[in-house]
This record gives sequence, C-alpha cells and structure tokens, in this order.
Amino acid sequence: MQDLILAVSYWLHSVAAVIWIGGITFILFIAIPASRQVLGTEAGRLMGEISKRFTPLANYCIILLVITGILMTGLNKQFSGVETFKNNWTLILAVKHIFVLGMIIIHFYRGLILTPMIGRTESANKKASLQKLSLNLIKVNFCLGMLVLLFSGFIAVF
Repeated sequence: MQDLILAVSYWLHSVAAVIWIGGITFILFIAIPASRQVLGTEAGRLMGEISKRFTPLANYCIILLVITGILMTGLNKQFSGVETFKNNWTLILAVKHIFVLGMIIIHFYRGLILTPMIGRTESANKKASLQKLSLNLIKVNFCLGMLVLLFSGFIAVF
C-alpha cells in the first residue's frame, strides 16, 4: 500500500509541477509576446484574463506540490530528517525547497499584492513600472522553476 501511495504521490507531484512551471513558460514565452504583437496596448486586458484563469490553477498546484512533497519525503528511505544533512539527497532536497519557497513567495506576492496595486494605480508611468516588475518576477519564477527541475533530476540520481 505504501508503494501505491508513493507512486500516486510522484505522479500527482509531477502533474502539478508540469502545470505550474509549464504555465509560467507558456505565459512568458507565448502568451505575453503574442498578445503584445496582436493587441498592442490592449495586451494587458488579455493577460489579465489569462491570469484570472491560471492563478487559481497554480494555487491548487502549489497545494498539491506541498502535500505530495511531504508524503514523498516522509516515505523516501534517503531522507535523513529535517536539518540533518547526512547525505547528498537530503542536502539537494533542501536547496530545491529553497527555490520552491522562492517561487511560492513570488507567486503570491504577484497575485495578492502586485496585481491589485497595478489595478489601483492611476499614473501611467507608475503602472508601467509595476508591470515591468511583474514581468521580471515571472522571469525570476521561470528561472527558479528550471532550477527546481534540475535539482529534481539530481535527486533522482542520488
């Protein structure tokens, strides 16, 4: 039974990671450039609608990643305990979790603080500056997501 729980946890964890990191990749490299090219100054409206649909999905993925991550870690024979780095696997996992925590903080900062701030801002210059910050944070999250995937590969080897 434990093997079944572990297998399903790995599967759900992978699905959630693909949806979240894949969504960031799609938004950054496809949706934003295409909407700017086709809609020009109206691109923000489309991206707002995409964000309204993607953000709740990303939120559920984050919850699923945390739950399955806890299950997978607890059931893994390599795990040597919190704050005990007795092997490379646990050390790599800790670094990966730092990257994941950064992604989660950026995600919720953008959604709960930055996006409403952009919506309330009346000054065109201030709004453009906040939108640039938001885009840069998406880029940071993409890079962190790539590092998370890289470290997941390292974990699979150790």
